[in-house]
Amino acid sequence: MDELADIAASIGVGFFRGDFEVRMKEDDTPATDADVAIEAALREAISSRFPQDGFVGEEAGVGGTGVRVWVVDPIDGTQNFIDRIPIWTTLITLTIEGQPVLGLADAPMLGERYAAIRGEGATLNGSAIHVSGVRDMRSAFVLHSGVEEWLAGPYWPSFSRIATDARRTRGISDSWGHLLVARGSADVMMEHEPCRQWDWAAPRLILEEAGGRMTTLAGEEPYEGCNLLSTNAIMHDALLARLSPG
Repeated sequence: MDELADIAASIGVGFFRGDFEVRMKEDDTPATDADVAIEAALREAISSRFPQDGFVGEEAGVGGTGVRVWVVDPIDGTQNFIDRIPIWTTLITLTIEGQPVLGLADAPMLGERYAAIRGEGATLNGSAIHVSGVRDMRSAFVLHSGVEEWLAGPYWPSFSRIATDARRTRGISDSWGHLLVARGSADVMMEHEPCRQWDWAAPRLILEEAGGRMTTLAGEEPYEGCNLLSTNAIMHDALLARLSPG
């Protein structure tokens, strides 16, 4: 996994420090030359090492199926990348029969690499990480996706009450928010935007192996196009009870 992350980091950092073009995809989200180049390089590297494995990437879709499938988001936080904000990650997950067993989230501009193996815990740059022990909203640091998403959706009243009661809030989205919960720097992450498997597979495994929990805002298992709630697990059920639409 580290070898794959190193390949992605070399390409991503090179583009970030140089020039790249941006195009809009059919779903009206942006992609850069770096997204395409990283995914192509990882697809080639995985295919050469594990030719029987399947591959699912955000930019080029499915390239073979099987019991073992690699799920890749070449740049999670593409808009940050475009705006020259160094908070973006490459997400790599190995699933076996649909279940994530290896997960890696690499933020090369920050020098932080998160990893997890199912049943063996989660790490940041090789050191174990754990979620916080916070138990109530008055002590909680709550992260969230862009306010405009909440204003336009049915969860605004719940969001407003949670934000009012929390110790602190900040708009920090994408995988980075979920990783901050996994490392214990924040206690809750609420993401009100369509998230795909490549967005949540690696962060979910890392979070769960660090002791946390991830569901949709309605308490369901994550699925294609869902919203997300990540917590330190202690506060999860209480947050779900407060997150009612309307």
